[in-house]
Amino acid sequence: MKTFFASAVVILGLMSASAVLSAHHSWPVSYDKLVTVKGTVKEISWMNPHPMFKVDVKATDGKAETWEIGGPAINRMEANGWNAMTVKVGDVITGTGYQFMDGQKIIRLERVVLADGKELRVYGR
Repeated sequence: MKTFFASAVVILGLMSASAVLSAHHSWPVSYDKLVTVKGTVKEISWMNPHPMFKVDVKATDGKAETWEIGGPAINRMEANGWNAMTVKVGDVITGTGYQFMDGQKIIRLERVVLADGKELRVYGR
């Protein structure tokens, strides 16, 4: 009975660990080329797992498009000089990163250039 109980505890522990690990995900982006968008921030979601910025960008045809750009967890962004007030609604920013493979207008940021010309990295590279 003791062996059965110990085995059950181990199995339940492994199942719990696998559920937690599967909850973490990687960005489904194409690392073939960097994409750069410049636009006006219209919405900010400063929360984990990924702070996100909605940016109105002028497309090549002159029409406005909304792009979502975001980085890693808040603590990682803060380690690279970011805070909740680094970017504000109405700011014009230039974001460079990797776009989702399926063509969605979503970018995993590598760096941002703020309106004043200051460049901030996201992953510290």
